[in-house]
Amino acid sequence: MTLLAVPALSDNYVWLLADEAGNAVAVDPGQAAPVQAALARTGWRLRAILLTHHHGDHIGGANELAAATGARVHAPQDPRIAHADLRVTDGLHIDIDASSLAFDVIATPGHTTSHVAYFGHEALFCGDTLFSVGCGRLFEGSAAQMLASLDRLAALPASTRICCGHEYTLANCAFARGIEPHNAALAEREARVRALRARGEPSLPVTLGEELACNPFLRVDAPAIVASLGGTCRVERFAQLRQRKDEFRMAP
Repeated sequence: MTLLAVPALSDNYVWLLADEAGNAVAVDPGQAAPVQAALARTGWRLRAILLTHHHGDHIGGANELAAATGARVHAPQDPRIAHADLRVTDGLHIDIDASSLAFDVIATPGHTTSHVAYFGHEALFCGDTLFSVGCGRLFEGSAAQMLASLDRLAALPASTRICCGHEYTLANCAFARGIEPHNAALAEREARVRALRARGEPSLPVTLGEELACNPFLRVDAPAIVASLGGTCRVERFAQLRQRKDEFRMAP
């Protein structure tokens, strides 16, 4: 399997995953043109489009790509996504036609109420639920819902490649340092990300194991996080952490 992050819009990634025969899926195509260019460059055939949630920067190019390639659109049950060939629900297993690609659907409400993630081939396509060293804003769901979603993702194998929807890692590292200033894994992750971004390379994918060591939103029960935030209720700690991140502004 070959995994490719395709930059789109200002800081989005459209993810392409292809099997050995060149059959591919595209995850969250906010724009069609960058994906079409990547397909032309690689020679891959687009068989399916996987959508995690309804926001325009994740679905804006889906219909154009489907019309151009015949790829089937998979999307959560949400009327704000007008067209889908298959509506996916939690626990559904998807076999992509004419390919060796397959995915399990995981409901991940929090960022939106109908958000889903797709897990397959040691990769997690998590949209705006989990970011590297961060998580999505709570536009529709509750802190309890988002924490439960992150708990489900955190239980996947540590070798899972995390494929997020945005390049937010440096800003997330800056915030996380204020929460866990003595976390060596976080310092190492930030240094690697700075080097990657200086070369114009994406900071993703990253393994779940690395995220468990440095992402504060996956570490609400870690002693250092408890000491930083206080309180005995993990949902309240998570809510406080998310509010602090909402208010955080990275120094220029």
